[in-house]
Amino acid sequence: MKAIFWDMDGTLVDSEPMHEAALLNALDDCGLDAPADLHDHVVGMDARSVHAWAVAELGLPLALPEWLALKYKTYMSLVPGLKGRPGALELFAALRDEGVTQAVVSNSDRMVVGVNLDAVGLTRPGLLTVSRNDVRRGKPDPEPYLRAAWLAGAEPADCIAVEDSLTGAAAGIAAGMTTMFWPQTPLEAPAGAVAIATTDELASAIRERIAA
Repeated sequence: MKAIFWDMDGTLVDSEPMHEAALLNALDDCGLDAPADLHDHVVGMDARSVHAWAVAELGLPLALPEWLALKYKTYMSLVPGLKGRPGALELFAALRDEGVTQAVVSNSDRMVVGVNLDAVGLTRPGLLTVSRNDVRRGKPDPEPYLRAAWLAGAEPADCIAVEDSLTGAAAGIAAGMTTMFWPQTPLEAPAGAVAIATTDELASAIRERIAA
């Protein structure tokens, strides 16, 4: 059995700018200045890790629940404008129509996963999803991908993880899955991952492994 597991933010949907805007707005509300390289610090991290980083590095005074409420207030206002990453939703739909088992495996909280998938029309009965709330440890730990394999009834070695961040790719590799690294900006693929540059490349690589 082959199964395809997609990261959400930055891979299936172009939500990273929205997360960054919400983060910047929340930091500004707290009177904190974000570093110029903020994106590099937080890309692929779950909300708890971002909060811990902001507390340690920026002096964020808020506890996690208050911080999440502040950040998500902005994020939810931006969700109606969410778009899919060019080509990603079309490939997901094509593979679904071909009967390929797929799941969305995200480091975002369940609430964000739900509203994002609704916004781009991916929500379907029976769609398998794994959020940060469903596991004890988020990416780069392999637990989210291993849970997805369990839900799909597939062996990890028979699964493909599609990721845009080094954090997520590390999780897929650690889970023992074929990991396709498809970043939005030029980045060297980590050892053990398959470097992907375009949607066409991704589609070909997936179908080649499904047929093997």
